[in-house]
Amino acid sequence: MDITIHASFLPHDDPDAALAFYRDVLGFELRNDVGYNGMRWLTVGPVGQPGTSIVLHPPAADPGITDDERRVITEMMAKGTYGGMLLATKDLEGTFEKVQASDVEIVQEPTDQPYGVRDCAVRDPAGNLLRIQQVS
Repeated sequence: MDITIHASFLPHDDPDAALAFYRDVLGFELRNDVGYNGMRWLTVGPVGQPGTSIVLHPPAADPGITDDERRVITEMMAKGTYGGMLLATKDLEGTFEKVQASDVEIVQEPTDQPYGVRDCAVRDPAGNLLRIQQVS
């Protein structure tokens, strides 16, 4: 079997702020921008990796959730406990400097972890936790 990860989903509560972060700070390209009923879904991904994308979606768009569930999702997003993703770079220090200069929330500066990786952690504008790991 040959299975790949094509897309992962992260919620956003401000499509313009999300686009500015993922495109202008992380350097991802915008692949799709779909509006429907006043909401926007943005598909972004690393330049040169067309098979891997992140779909930034409005959390309230799922018709199968209740108003109470929407409230909990909004609260969890505000605390940064709802969504997250692990990214990788060959230049952790340079990437961190660029991200830090953009005035995003820094959760952890580059650190050697006891489990054998070096990474840092930031939050995107919606509060999603992004860990960025050093790779060879």
